Order: sequence, then structure tokens, then C-alpha cells
Amino acid sequence: MTPSAAGLAGVVALTVASAAQAMSIREWRGLEQVEPAGALHAQYYLIGVLEGLREAAEQAVREGGRPPFCVAGRRLEPRMALSLYQAELRRNATIYEADMPVQFVLSQALRNSYPCN
Repeated sequence: MTPSAAGLAGVVALTVASAAQAMSIREWRGLEQVEPAGALHAQYYLIGVLEGLREAAEQAVREGGRPPFCVAGRRLEPRMALSLYQAELRRNATIYEADMPVQFVLSQALRNSYPCN
């Protein structure tokens, strides 16, 4: 690999690593405020988190484990991500700090809304 190719590979690796970092509640709120499409990007982020959490739960079942939440035939659609997130923040407003990950809040929302029996 040439030195310039190695440098480019390093930049790409750092970019991917930083993109994989969890977004905090504070960062998400900041994204939501950015105009003109910030609120839309914030919603897409929540949808991606929801889909990732759902896939992780399904993977746990495929591997014979217990999922963290159980949809069990109930409705869970990507467009519900924002309302689940906001409801969880309202329900437990004293628990969540601005530097906590959005993924944690949405994970708790799914556990509370779709408990396993």
C-alpha cells in the first residue's frame, strides 16, 4: 500500500469509528434544532436506532437467548420511534441526563412498552 493510500485508509477508519459512536441526548437535541432538515435527520437517527435494537432482539432469539423486549404480534413501526423516545423521556425525566446515549433511552422505552412475559 502506498503512503497516500495508507493515509486515506486511516482517515476512513477514523471516520467510520467516530460515526459508530453513540449520540447523546444533548447531541440529538442539537441535531433536532439545526435548520432546515435537522428535525428530519434526528427522526431518521431514532429510526435507525429502533431498527438496530429490534434486530439485536431478534438476533438474541435466533441464538436461543432472551430478548430485551418482546413485540409479540403488536405493532412496532419505524415511524413510532420518535413518540416512544419522547414518552420515555417524559416518563422518567429525572433519570436521564443530557450526556446519556439516545440508544439507552430508546432501549428502555422498548422494554417498558413491549415487556416480555
